[in-house]
Amino acid sequence: MKNTLLLVALWILAIILTFGAATYQRMTGPTYPKKVKTTVNEKEYNLKLLRSHGGEKDASIILDIDDPEVGAKLFYKPFPPKQGEDWIAVDFLQSDQDSVQILSAPLPHQPPAGKLMYYIELQSNNNKTDLLKEEPIVIRFKGAVPAGILIPHIFFMFFGMMLANVAGLFAIFKRPKTKLYTTITLIFIFVGGMVLGPIVQKYAFLEYWAGVPFGWDLTDNKLLIAFIFWLVAFFGNLKGDRKYLTIIASIVTLVIFSIPHSMYGSELNRETGEVIQGFISLKMLFF
Repeated sequence: MKNTLLLVALWILAIILTFGAATYQRMTGPTYPKKVKTTVNEKEYNLKLLRSHGGEKDASIILDIDDPEVGAKLFYKPFPPKQGEDWIAVDFLQSDQDSVQILSAPLPHQPPAGKLMYYIELQSNNNKTDLLKEEPIVIRFKGAVPAGILIPHIFFMFFGMMLANVAGLFAIFKRPKTKLYTTITLIFIFVGGMVLGPIVQKYAFLEYWAGVPFGWDLTDNKLLIAFIFWLVAFFGNLKGDRKYLTIIASIVTLVIFSIPHSMYGSELNRETGEVIQGFISLKMLFF
């Protein structure tokens, strides 16, 4: 009975750790919509502004403002900007979305890994309010990834992360199936990250691999680190009982998969047309 309760507790803890890390990674990453609070005509609005867009169409910037007396302009230019490059202004238009009035304006489609920076000017009763003019939002464009590739990639990576937590907890509590879960974790990370990951990267940013030794893409490099640690844990436990290797691999995986996704990701070089690695400052990332 005690063993059963312990196993259930370990699985529940592994699930909590996985969802916690995945949620933190997603919400702190530079691709997650930026939340902005503003007050117009004495009414407060919580806006979500795009920082990532996939596909071949323009990115539609939507303001959930249902006041017909409020107008807005969208100002944008390429990122990183060249010296003296002017902002391009586009008017927001009023439209209905699911029977709710909104304001929307398009950002022109960019090649994969191309970026634009933008801010918004709200207009009401002869008053103007600039949103994020001092710290414009950077939005990155990417190619469309087929669902048949993207869904298995997400599935294997998510469950690989969960199994990594299970294996680590089993090792800490010296459960008999530690080797089994170490092996399964390695398989999931290999399939999801080292096989499907580069295919997703190719569709999204035209590069199969942008990590070491070809570049410094953080997403690719942290995946490589996790894979190496699980490879070491697998071979270390193959003919012996080295649970500490599984514990180390599990901790490393939890840490690196908590790092914001795409924090130091692919960026299109405007001069050469090549995809390189860009940088998002901490101030731009969290504030």
